[in-house]
Amino acid sequence: MAIGNSRPALLVGLTGGIGSGKTTVADLFGSLGVPLIDADLIAHGLTGPDGGAMPAIRDAFGARVIAADGRLDRDVMRTLAFEDPSCRQRLESILHPLIRRATQARIEAVADEPYAIVVVPLLVEGGERGRRFDRILVVDCPVELQIARVMRRNGLPRAQIEAIVAVQATRERRLAQADDILDNSANDPSELPRRVAGLHRTYLEIARAGQPQ
Repeated sequence: MAIGNSRPALLVGLTGGIGSGKTTVADLFGSLGVPLIDADLIAHGLTGPDGGAMPAIRDAFGARVIAADGRLDRDVMRTLAFEDPSCRQRLESILHPLIRRATQARIEAVADEPYAIVVVPLLVEGGERGRRFDRILVVDCPVELQIARVMRRNGLPRAQIEAIVAVQATRERRLAQADDILDNSANDPSELPRRVAGLHRTYLEIARAGQPQ
């Protein structure tokens, strides 16, 4: 694997479409003591005030995308990307190498743990299956439910959410890449923690065997 030997015995890539519930699932693993490495949180740090990506972002897009406190104005950037997809591609070309380096450092920092969860929203889109992860866990729900959740959570117009969904991998493509699938479409709040706990036991067994499957 490209990430080298300084790593836990098992690396699990957690992914899913917008509004699928990745953060909820990741937090459940975290509550069980599993190290979490979240690419979105890394990106937020890089695009916060004095973030490592901000000079390059300012050079690429100008002051219009910089909020008063020096962070990336995500609403402005989202509007730009919605109007011109090339803006999203330029932003990704700045952020993705920085995110990969920071992710690598955090993986190395938890190398003594049996396994770690790396949350990567665009894992399938980035083609990282063979390069990085032993297993891929997909958090899944119907697209209409994704859209409804994001509208409720973020207050974005449906057209913007549909545009985000359109540039992500299809549900079918994500599921085809999955080793494990967590269906997060149920209304029973007790069901998800139970299934996460079951996966946690499975991942510990695989890691301790030293033979990712």
